[in-house]
Amino acid sequence: MPSKYRPQLLGWLSDLDKKPYRMSEHVHQLIYANDNYCAFIRLEDDVQSSCNFHNILTTILSSFIFFVMVIMMFDSGLSKETIVCIVILIIDCIALYLVIPELYKYVFSSMGNPIIFNRKTGKVYVNENYFFNFKVLHNPKVFLQPKKRRMQEYDWNDMHGVVNHNLLRGMAPATLLMVCQSGTNQVIDHVMLDPQNAASGRILIWNWVNSFMVFYKSVDIDSGKYKTDEEAKFKTDIIDGEGWPEWMVEAFNATSLEELAVIKQKYNIKP
Repeated sequence: MPSKYRPQLLGWLSDLDKKPYRMSEHVHQLIYANDNYCAFIRLEDDVQSSCNFHNILTTILSSFIFFVMVIMMFDSGLSKETIVCIVILIIDCIALYLVIPELYKYVFSSMGNPIIFNRKTGKVYVNENYFFNFKVLHNPKVFLQPKKRRMQEYDWNDMHGVVNHNLLRGMAPATLLMVCQSGTNQVIDHVMLDPQNAASGRILIWNWVNSFMVFYKSVDIDSGKYKTDEEAKFKTDIIDGEGWPEWMVEAFNATSLEELAVIKQKYNIKP
């Protein structure tokens, strides 16, 4: 059965149900949680380091092939060798087009690209490298902006889980949050929840977030890397200096939509 969300992504595997789940395992991507919000990292240090190495190596190799083919084209004139060079050059350009965003994604993503879920306001906050997403088609001009970031506030009610085979980003399935127009299944944005994980880990993260957002009693909010009473340390180590807008940092702890509205008015943030 196909996904109920449209447009459906290439490589779709399954839709995920929103409901509370009984939690019995520790989720190692959970970095901090209190009674208002939780924070998950989406890139672990060992994965990021490994991907950095492979992407840097691939970029260097592809760039070398590119320049070699250009030189050979000019030296060989109109010949069969030139045609071969053109074909290889086209393939190499496509490879660079795909691998450069991956390089930017891992090199310029810091602190694990945390995603914040506030269960009292029903808001989700994202501050991530522009290339940390599921897009394949990019305007070439953004390749000149490797540190470009996007910062968004989403409504949890408009976000729905999907497991997708990460065909162009790796071999393991990825868990995405499909952002839909309110009250519809029309997708307007995608947010990566878990880029690459084993099936059990992937489902565990989805289950934990859903249970947290509905205040399910089995969720242990003190099981993150930083304990619940270490919010100041969590913000100093993970949030400070990462470009989070001040209003968002305050909004993490908003306890109602009315309090959130006051925060936005304070910083002149339009609804």
